[in-house]
Amino acid sequence: MSDQRRGLVLGFLAYLLWGAFPLYWPLLKPSGPIEILAHRIVWSLLVIGLLILILRRTAALRAVLRSRRTTLLLLVAAAVITANWGTYIYAVNSDRVVEGSLGYFINPLVTVLLGVLVLGERLRPVQWAALGVGFLAVAVLTVDYGRPPVIALVLAVSFGTYGLAKKSAGVGAIESLALETAVIAPVALSYLVWLGSTGRAHFAGEGLGHVALLVTSGVVTAVPLLCFSAAATRVPMTSLGLLQYLTPVLQFALGITVLGEHMPAGRWIGFGLVWLALVAFTVDALRHRHRQLALAAESCAL
Repeated sequence: MSDQRRGLVLGFLAYLLWGAFPLYWPLLKPSGPIEILAHRIVWSLLVIGLLILILRRTAALRAVLRSRRTTLLLLVAAAVITANWGTYIYAVNSDRVVEGSLGYFINPLVTVLLGVLVLGERLRPVQWAALGVGFLAVAVLTVDYGRPPVIALVLAVSFGTYGLAKKSAGVGAIESLALETAVIAPVALSYLVWLGSTGRAHFAGEGLGHVALLVTSGVVTAVPLLCFSAAATRVPMTSLGLLQYLTPVLQFALGITVLGEHMPAGRWIGFGLVWLALVAFTVDALRHRHRQLALAAESCAL
């Protein structure tokens, strides 16, 4: 298997695992979303810490800590990814998987909007049109739900901000996640200790199977991240950009089939508008990249 094909397989596996999350988090009930989130943070730190030692990345981690700017960016990343994780766990365990998938469908559009507002990037006409259709979709879904799709918007904005902070920091996936979880872990561990002291913790009260599932949340967090990190170094970002849609597609499909969530006509219209915006956005991005490659080839030939 070629290195690029191996990267595609790893990228596919990463997005497949993320797409299957709606089947995993309900298994951790009767633990509540905040308790599950706290366990996920604590056990993720343990798994990532072991990986840092096994892969001998301690020197790289120390280098990250020496940069104040990078550390501040990763503190921002830690805050928003915690909000993202907690919101998604709540969405899945409160039977709102479809609304959660919407957040990851509109995330590319939110990322582009953040690029304009924060980085001052300029958009092409098709990108502006895609954003307009995306705003229209949110309006339609607001009417259908009878409220703004808050879960989807929080997921999209938090993950978009996370991506922006990580891009600006320019740190490896393992080192960045180690610092992010290390920052939040003391708070998470303190919450778990408090929960146990009040007799409301479910860690040891639901049998060994429940203990194993909560501990496994660290592995469940680390494995797709490692697959994605390995894929990112082997395949073009355009390929990864197309693969990213696999996760919300799987989440959406699980929501309306396995989990039986209701999809009235207005919701289908709203999601259809989102998909239309994504098709326009993706086609424009591919054409733009093709033009850039062609111009680069012509300049090299001169």
